[in-house]
Amino acid sequence: MEEPLTSNVRPATDAVLTIRIIKSFPYRNVKNHILRSVDLKATTPSQLLDQVVDIVNTTGAMRPYRNVVYDTVKVYTHAHKTKSMNLVINFDEDERDVLVCKGKNVEKTELLWDLGVENETELSVFNWEAYEEFKRNPEEKW
Repeated sequence: MEEPLTSNVRPATDAVLTIRIIKSFPYRNVKNHILRSVDLKATTPSQLLDQVVDIVNTTGAMRPYRNVVYDTVKVYTHAHKTKSMNLVINFDEDERDVLVCKGKNVEKTELLWDLGVENETELSVFNWEAYEEFKRNPEEKW
């Protein structure tokens, strides 16, 4: 008898999301934050971005990440699917995976659930201009 996938056990109204807050692409400054009890059927990408920005601005452990203007939410990976070879961000499918980008005036008004976000999805939050610059020249620095 097969066990159900953990991503399918929780209801969409009580999902767990991993938010990858990216401060710097070249230096790979990424801080993961686990959001629990997210109602995917009542939350838009813009609401999620506002919630993450509020977490960054009010959580003591996020103090080093406060000097970046976070304006984009992009799907990094879905649960139990293939992951990108790039440890910082996936460069594939910007049109599909960017859920909100205030720097580019892209804002999908559908709910997260309707956009394919499920329990245990990893989402990246970052600055769009820094992403475009890194995408043109993806050189990592140490």
